Amino acid sequence: MTESQGNSEKMSKQKRERSLLVVSGAAALLVLAVNLGINAFNSHRKNRKNRDLQGSKVRVNLSASEILKLADRIITKSKEVHDAVASIPLDKVTYMNVISPLAELEAQQFPLVQSCVFPKMVTTSDDVHKASAEAERRIDTHLLACSKREDVYRVVKAFAARGEWVNAEAKNYTQALMRDFERNGLNLTLTKREEMQRVRIQIDELSLQYIQNLTEDSTFLLFTETELAGLPPEFLKSLDKVTDGKFKVTLKSHHVGAVLELCEVGTTRRMVAVAYGKRCGEVNLSILEDLVQLRHKFARLLGYSSYADCAVDLRMAKTPSKVFEFLEDISNSLTDSATMELSILKDLKRKEEGDHPFGIEDLLYYVKKAEAHQFNVDFGALKQYFPVNLVLSGVFKIVQDLFGLRFEEIADAEVWHSDVCVYSVFDLSSGELLGHFYLDMYIREGKYNHTCVVALQNGALSSNGSRQIPVVLMIAQLQKDVSGHPALLRFSEVVDLFHEFGHVVQHICNRASFARFSGLGFDQDFVEVPALVLENWCYESFTLKLISGFHQDITKPIKDEMCKAIKRRRCSFSALKMRQEILYCLFDQIIHSAENVDIVELFKHLHPRILLGLPMLEDVNPASRFPCSAIGHEAACYSRIWSEVFAADIFASKFHDSYLNQYVGMQFRNKVLAPGGAKEPIEVLTSFLGREPSTQAFIDSKSQYRL
Repeated sequence: MTESQGNSEKMSKQKRERSLLVVSGAAALLVLAVNLGINAFNSHRKNRKNRDLQGSKVRVNLSASEILKLADRIITKSKEVHDAVASIPLDKVTYMNVISPLAELEAQQFPLVQSCVFPKMVTTSDDVHKASAEAERRIDTHLLACSKREDVYRVVKAFAARGEWVNAEAKNYTQALMRDFERNGLNLTLTKREEMQRVRIQIDELSLQYIQNLTEDSTFLLFTETELAGLPPEFLKSLDKVTDGKFKVTLKSHHVGAVLELCEVGTTRRMVAVAYGKRCGEVNLSILEDLVQLRHKFARLLGYSSYADCAVDLRMAKTPSKVFEFLEDISNSLTDSATMELSILKDLKRKEEGDHPFGIEDLLYYVKKAEAHQFNVDFGALKQYFPVNLVLSGVFKIVQDLFGLRFEEIADAEVWHSDVCVYSVFDLSSGELLGHFYLDMYIREGKYNHTCVVALQNGALSSNGSRQIPVVLMIAQLQKDVSGHPALLRFSEVVDLFHEFGHVVQHICNRASFARFSGLGFDQDFVEVPALVLENWCYESFTLKLISGFHQDITKPIKDEMCKAIKRRRCSFSALKMRQEILYCLFDQIIHSAENVDIVELFKHLHPRILLGLPMLEDVNPASRFPCSAIGHEAACYSRIWSEVFAADIFASKFHDSYLNQYVGMQFRNKVLAPGGAKEPIEVLTSFLGREPSTQAFIDSKSQYRL
């Protein structure tokens, strides 16, 4: 899911009896995996009678023409409601004739909008894909126009001025509406508003040009087989060759990453790292400089002193000074551990390559080398213990037992492909229907090629007291079983699965009254926290034994030594890796906090200070190495670390010694997930933890396994 407003505008998203996925104990899990459904996840459901899901307004399998007609109806209805609100005399405004209609419209139309938009992510039909993209364009254009309606803004502002709040959440919703209007300049003069629009268009154009330059870059380097020593034969076979037999290595990330991690020849690693750092040279550097200045200009028009002030103001961190304090605190706390880790890597290079100085291009290679020495484990062979369906069964068990849920597969629900499973989710204690969950797991032609969770319908409380339930879709890219051989997951894919299931639970368990605060409508500095919390279960022996089984005999889970190695590997060289991430976060925050910053000189200064004396590679262009500052996470690159810190605090203080303690899980569900974006994250955290949040658990996790 994307974070920034700019990015979201560009990228706006077995027939059998019902079986209950509630089990307990390893034996029960085995029964589930073998007898109730290893094939249930990937069987083809043919000739079934489709039925609607209770409480869901989401429509699937719309034709291309139906999608476009629905988009037009959505726009027509939206215009009617906005016109009606705008017509209210300023002295007659009330909650029921101004705020409530807009909130109801948002809740009711979101699932219809998603019915038009999500097909382009899952369809195999070109016509449907095109219609979905066109519907998204039409709807986005309309919504942008609505956000600039001065007549509606005046009415909402008149109600807000009265201060007659129904409750705290309604106040937050009204203030969010006001903020949206004013972020579009409706509280400014017409001249400033027009200037804002020109600046925004320039920013969008430059951002896209920046990314396009990197995408279209065709630079390559030529190496002999000797110069690529250490790279596996299958990688070499994938490379193009030129007439003299040399291999062509492009500057695409999959080529660069493989060389920097596996190539034994230091000069080759350095050549590739330098070339990668020079991509698009002065062109993108100039674009980034212009982008930063335009963002500052945009922020000043809104009344902020810098773009960082503007971007961070709406997030949990609130101010750039808080971000700087946070990053410096984490960086300084990890200095000793990172220094020790770097010393180990330098020693390894000295033994292998002599007195050649250690450079940034050596990090990946020697980290991998050190881990191979330390763990003496073939992590690549791990996937033999993670059959897809066994892992999924384990994930279902954990989230159900932990959060008091019951997932029930709906075998006759309408879906867009035979691979898709649908589940209704109930509260385990009361039996209340909480929501629905579509699971589209397997890779196929034309499908969106990333793993993600998409909100299809947000929960909301209507004016008549009835509750709209959430509906969510998880898209994954897993391989299917082939010819009797079970599909297997790399451990990184296991972690991804837990992470995305965290977002599913986050969506289903939300009980906010307004659709805007429901589902994934959390503060952007906090939205990843629930998913990051759930990732921790992947590293505990209890979980690893629950979700693993050798693919030829699933009664044999991975061994204790492997469980310990997985957990220790998570922390290996993590202080040094974190300092490298902090370097880029500081760079991003500084260029967006002050004007006329010399970007190259700034990076030259930061690089050795944060990375313990390691200099920047000669003549590289920091703009080429760090596209997130250009588009997507500008002035907010810190947010991932911020979320990781709070997730670590939550897990260490509440879950670490009781992995399936449903009492704690229900507290998390009720105090953290249920409010969604309706409460300030710091209030939510303090309520759950019983104290102010701390960075200590995160710092300890990066330094406790000293090598």
